[in-house]
Amino acid sequence: MSTEKEFVSVLQYLDNKSILVIGAAGFLGKIFVEKILRVAPKVRKLYLLLRASSGEKSATERFNDEILGKDLFKVVKEKYGQNLNLILEKVTIVNGDICLDNLGLNHIDSELEDQMVQQLDAIINLAATTNFDERYDVALGINTLGAANALNFAKRCAKVKVFVHVSTAYVSGEKSGVVMETPYRMGETLNGAIGLDINQEQKLVKEKLSQLQATGASPETITKAMKDFGHARAKVYGWPNTYVFTKAMGEMIVGAKREDMSLVIIRPSIVTSTYKEPFPGWTEGIRTIDSIAAGYGTGKLTCFLGDINSVSDVIPADMVVNTMLVSMAAQAARQKETIYHVTSSMKNPFKNEKMPEIAYRYFTTKPWTNKEGKVVRVGKVDVLSSMPSFHRYMTIRYILPLKGLELLNMVLFKSLEKKFRDLNRKIRLVLRLVDLYQPYLFFYGIFDDTNTANLQKLLPVTGAETEIFYIDPKIINWDDYFMYTHLPGLVKYVFK
Repeated sequence: MSTEKEFVSVLQYLDNKSILVIGAAGFLGKIFVEKILRVAPKVRKLYLLLRASSGEKSATERFNDEILGKDLFKVVKEKYGQNLNLILEKVTIVNGDICLDNLGLNHIDSELEDQMVQQLDAIINLAATTNFDERYDVALGINTLGAANALNFAKRCAKVKVFVHVSTAYVSGEKSGVVMETPYRMGETLNGAIGLDINQEQKLVKEKLSQLQATGASPETITKAMKDFGHARAKVYGWPNTYVFTKAMGEMIVGAKREDMSLVIIRPSIVTSTYKEPFPGWTEGIRTIDSIAAGYGTGKLTCFLGDINSVSDVIPADMVVNTMLVSMAAQAARQKETIYHVTSSMKNPFKNEKMPEIAYRYFTTKPWTNKEGKVVRVGKVDVLSSMPSFHRYMTIRYILPLKGLELLNMVLFKSLEKKFRDLNRKIRLVLRLVDLYQPYLFFYGIFDDTNTANLQKLLPVTGAETEIFYIDPKIINWDDYFMYTHLPGLVKYVFK
């Protein structure tokens, strides 16, 4: 970060700017678009790159249904009222695809493409598949090669002064100790075994797919094989899963190809519901830590797996978006690469030991009622603080009864076959999910956030912009946040 003492004004930076948002239909993408529309009505243009869905839904219909139609936008709608259409005129939906060269813009009218190339001031890449168990070809296409496609388009644009790429703090793999805000470079690995070659990975993916298709494998077989292939390739180079492996390669590729482009890499940790804006507790989908809370609150999970002496690095989504916006204003046209950890473990760590207690307190005070109208009562959580204790728990509670059911099924001429298969499938799923999430349940890294702390110093100590673009995790009281903001938001927006 620069040692210059000047303050930055994010609102002044956004005035009359044209910004391309890639991945606007994602969780952070929606919050980013909402924030700009709400606080920066003088922005010139927001171009949102959206794919038409496979179900015949156009990109514009996706914007209306999947973005503007969300509760998240109720504050914007209330603020502008009858003038909302004037604000929405600043939004241009672009039918494209990050997985394609030139973002797939060859298929749209050339006038719109030329307009973007001439007008754009900044490009934000939020597109990602965050599924830990994604097919390797899909994850590589979006998280790695998609990042390269977005950067290549940015380099075509006459006025673009900053390219923001949203990654994840967990590109660090399973490192312990302090993890620095340093880049990964082409050819690097985490375990130092072999130099990583992204072109070679792309070639291997094509070969693997061709082999599978040549054998006439079913779509289900191909999907499983490509998931397993990605997991195996990640492990070879020291990353725990396909998601963080392909995100790390995405960082490598934009870092290597940026030339003199100003590059901001945002690395959030586990992103949770909004802390304050546009209102507390908005969320969608199940994120890492939420799968445990959701399973417990709905009565499907009776144990907590994880080292209660370690830390879960969580950060509210609105703080991630605020950091993106401040970094854009601070780094525009500076022709360098800066990485920002948007994390809490260094300044305000959330101890794992708190989660079982908070969850018990919340769901006994406000038990969930399921679709049948039945109130779900929860008990104290069994804490399994190691993988051996988890395997013992699974064996006694599920695997031994499964073996008994298998024997009974054989004695009764397979009359219990469906019940046996269903239980077997559920147990295998749990074991696979635990294998995928285990590196985060037993994570011992602390993320250095020096660059992000320095970014905060570029905002005035007091004033409107300090209130609007809050990024300091020290302001969060985790007990209050989870009890009165995050868990209520999870129940309202995610529980089914």
